[in-house]
Amino acid sequence: MKYRTLGKTGFKISDVSLGTWQLGGKWGAPFDEQDAQATLAAAYDAGVNFFDTADIYQEGLSEKAIGTFLKGKTDKVYVSTKIGRKLDPHVAAGYTPANIDAFVDASLQNMQVDALDNVLLHCPPTAVYYNPEVWFELDRLKKIGKIRNYGVSVEKTEEAIKALDYDISTVEIIFNMFRLKPANLFFKLAQAKNVGILARVPLASGLLSGKYSAETKFGAEDHRSYNRDGSAFDKGETFSGVDYLTGVKAANELKQRLGTEQLAQTALRWILMFDAVTTVIPGASNPGQIARNVSASDVPALTDEQMAIVRDVYNRLIKNPVEYLW
Repeated sequence: MKYRTLGKTGFKISDVSLGTWQLGGKWGAPFDEQDAQATLAAAYDAGVNFFDTADIYQEGLSEKAIGTFLKGKTDKVYVSTKIGRKLDPHVAAGYTPANIDAFVDASLQNMQVDALDNVLLHCPPTAVYYNPEVWFELDRLKKIGKIRNYGVSVEKTEEAIKALDYDISTVEIIFNMFRLKPANLFFKLAQAKNVGILARVPLASGLLSGKYSAETKFGAEDHRSYNRDGSAFDKGETFSGVDYLTGVKAANELKQRLGTEQLAQTALRWILMFDAVTTVIPGASNPGQIARNVSASDVPALTDEQMAIVRDVYNRLIKNPVEYLW
């Protein structure tokens, strides 16, 4: 495992981390505490020292499982959690100092800690980026010691750029072989402000595993079935906003032209080719997936020719309309 510094936080974190949206159960499946603890243990044993979670993942059970797991651990594991999506409706007006305080206090209780390593606003509506009161409240919580760092998880690259107006430490953004726009300008701006970047949805909801076909079926409770049109939440969260059949075609071409049978590892290593990225956070719902993910840290660097292949496939098959929407 290799480690990088998470911007101004100073945290030295594993370049492959653990996303816990699926912790203890695949999408739509019941939470399983035993599977969750086994998955966290496998990541910890592999040298992963950064867990990404959210207060709404499994209705708080993800945070609770992490808190339970970390009790008594001698090696430091940093936890980044997200707040805001418990708002119903999820609208900008709900991002008040009182609600932010309540969300932070709930996460502190769930993880049984005195301070949160990193707190991200969870893909807030665009208007929130233009409300300084929200960000100043996070400054206050940092000053009194309830949180150590804060930032935002974004849907759009433009939101990530706007967030740099505030004293954020980290930005979590969708970045993968099907979502290249963040590297065009945002990465350079973030580096100039020493803001760490967490690359989320790195495998485009599994498309970049190279294992799906036109005939692949997903469960009714799986967002890859019900959110392709964005009816439940931003459609960019599902397959990175790529039309499913187009994504299958692009993944197959990448697999062939890059000469790899392990497209998932190659796709994760591609993200790490960008030094602005601190860590990539693939999800895992069982220990077996951990080994696949962490192996990406040791995959050889992609060649200039391979990097050009990724750009070519993106430009021909993905860029329009993905780049213009996010």
